[in-house]
Amino acid sequence: MSAALQIVIFPLPNIYVLSWFALAPLIVALLRARPAGELEVAGSLRLQPASPGQGFLLGYVCGIIWYAGTCYWIFDTMRLFGGLSAPMAALALFLFCCYLGLYHGLFGLLVSLLARGRDYRRALVSAPFLWVAVELARTRITSFPWNLLGIAQVDNVSLSRIASWTGVYGISFEIALVNVALATAFLVPKAKRSSLLVAGLAAAAVLQAGRLIEAPPSNGDRAALLLQENIPVAADWTPEYFQQTIQELKQLSVSGVANPSNATEGSKVELIVWPESPAPFFTSDARFRNELSDVTREANVWMVAGAIGTTGAPAASANSRIYNSAALISPNGDWRARYDKVHLVPFGEFLPFPSLFSFAGGLTKEVGEFEHGASRTPLDAGGEKLGVFICYESIFPDEVRRFADQGAQVLVNISNDGWYGDSGAYAQHLNQTRMRAIENNRWLLSATNTGVTASIDPWGRVVARIPRKERLTMVASYSLTSVTTFYTRHGDWFAYACAIISLAALIARFIFPQKPQEG
Repeated sequence: MSAALQIVIFPLPNIYVLSWFALAPLIVALLRARPAGELEVAGSLRLQPASPGQGFLLGYVCGIIWYAGTCYWIFDTMRLFGGLSAPMAALALFLFCCYLGLYHGLFGLLVSLLARGRDYRRALVSAPFLWVAVELARTRITSFPWNLLGIAQVDNVSLSRIASWTGVYGISFEIALVNVALATAFLVPKAKRSSLLVAGLAAAAVLQAGRLIEAPPSNGDRAALLLQENIPVAADWTPEYFQQTIQELKQLSVSGVANPSNATEGSKVELIVWPESPAPFFTSDARFRNELSDVTREANVWMVAGAIGTTGAPAASANSRIYNSAALISPNGDWRARYDKVHLVPFGEFLPFPSLFSFAGGLTKEVGEFEHGASRTPLDAGGEKLGVFICYESIFPDEVRRFADQGAQVLVNISNDGWYGDSGAYAQHLNQTRMRAIENNRWLLSATNTGVTASIDPWGRVVARIPRKERLTMVASYSLTSVTTFYTRHGDWFAYACAIISLAALIARFIFPQKPQEG
């Protein structure tokens, strides 16, 4: 039940209100897992917490089911674009779920360790801190913080402001806290149950009411042209197709700047953003460079374009190193700077432990061989500092906030969500990107290959967007800001504090064991 509730709070179907109940069944199960061997007066068996092994197993199964229901799109991605057969793709998804499900298992293990006899207080008080500590471990150790619990409340204007202080982890803590309050109602004697249940529901209702509050209007004073290329992931790149595609994208860009149909009155387009795409657009390709330089000269604007960065020429030479990059081109056609993606996608852009996965021949053949970038310095577009990050990097709170901390005045995310197909992953990705705008109080321009291409304000609202799977441009309003939030300056301090408190609770559990309480 807990796994199912955790699945449906994320898009799709986005039944966000259930986030206040999603962890409660798991917590109740962990603390009422096995009979104590005595009979109560009413004739029913006393129940006590799970053993550490049982607690791990309960959490682990919950985690496997949750990852399978949330990241199901990995199957199609591996099958259609990873070169794996259907059985091998299913195996890859299963192994993925078994691996990352360990974090839910860790949560179950720790809760069980902190519970003694029928005294649940230490475990209940510690549970929200444990949950955030485990989310931090997912982010830092495995590097896959996909759909952290707080993301479910990205549309909650009041509650989401916590993220500007604590990052998304503070929202996760609030949700876990309410879940603990509701779980407690099912752990106390029946005489006290009603009052605790009402209190827990009231807390959930008050916090959820933040979705009814409208944020103040955000009016951008600048404009950027976002291009949605809609290039097929598996296109046949003949010389003719390459030339046709680049000319269409070029024409859309120039005409979009000259005739900005949806621009804010009085604003002039000063920036064009092309997304990350599966096109063979190499920064060392003279044809590609010349075409983009022509665009910036004709439109007289700065441009950020997704491309395959190279060192050395030609790109296919043995000494060449390739990067997933974003190039910055000036209005006079000069290629001024480049951001090389720092955090690459394992099994997509590089293969960790190649010898271990040598059995998956199709996968190893399809995985890219990109190099890691080394800098998160904002790109300077004529005094306008752009914090550019690529695709999957948007799910890492601490990594994105470093751009703002180094002076980025607006965030720019270029992405290719075409790898996800028609699954709900694109919507999951968008919500996580929106949370980065909230944490850093920045406008965020999101240009994607197949959608969602959007302009996101500092409240995390999607101000404008392009329909998916269409080759279109959109004039996106935005503003620059140099004000930094507490989270931008101090990073994951709250999550680390939760980890320290969790560790202290575990140490205290063994140094100062509680005596089991009766009744």
